[in-house]
Amino acid sequence: MEIICKNCHHVFKGNYCNNCGQSAETHRINAHFLWHDIQHGLFHFDKGILYSFKQLFTRPGNSVREFIEGKRVKHFKPISLVVILATLYGLLYHYFKIDFYVENTDPVIDYKAFNEWMSTHFSWTTIATIPIFTVGTYVCFRKQGYNFVEYFVLNTFKASQRLFAHLIAFPLLYYFNGTPKMAIIVKVLYVIDLLLIFWTNMEFFNKLKKTKVFLLSLLSHLIYLVIVTIILILIFEIALK
Repeated sequence: MEIICKNCHHVFKGNYCNNCGQSAETHRINAHFLWHDIQHGLFHFDKGILYSFKQLFTRPGNSVREFIEGKRVKHFKPISLVVILATLYGLLYHYFKIDFYVENTDPVIDYKAFNEWMSTHFSWTTIATIPIFTVGTYVCFRKQGYNFVEYFVLNTFKASQRLFAHLIAFPLLYYFNGTPKMAIIVKVLYVIDLLLIFWTNMEFFNKLKKTKVFLLSLLSHLIYLVIVTIILILIFEIALK
């Protein structure tokens, strides 16, 4: 039986349009449709956020390498994933008024205002740091056969991995919010971030010796810190004029 595609109006036979790929069977949009979409788009274990979570905390470097090399059906799209996680974390950060700079005092820098700005722009700042991370990765691992965009994808997945870890640790941030112990929690999270970066790189660059990967990863992170420091200095210089 011939079917007229509701998306592109192409006439076809079978379960899917051979012109645009839309399913022959479409359902009316209702509450059931939305719940089904949420389950399969976000939480379906074979193709969603839970699958990505499992991969990024069991075989991070291997799974990202497979994605870059073409095995992409089950993976949640990297940019969409980081946007969703960063937005969720930013909302929690802002709603619960988490203060990461409790003991920071400076006559020049208003840390309270800076913390508030970060909480309302967390998603954008997270995304903005990914190209900076990628510069360091590209410089240090440029001989490994991957281009800048592929390293951008790698660092996007690593950003999502760190966001997952921070979301898991959020109850601790909430519990110690406003106390001197907050500084310790922040430092612990930073160490966890570094360990996740090194672990992922060890697996991703599995053709290199682990010692070399570790040293290049360390250099890559130092490049990131230098670039971020320069950018922040320039921003504060402009803001104070």
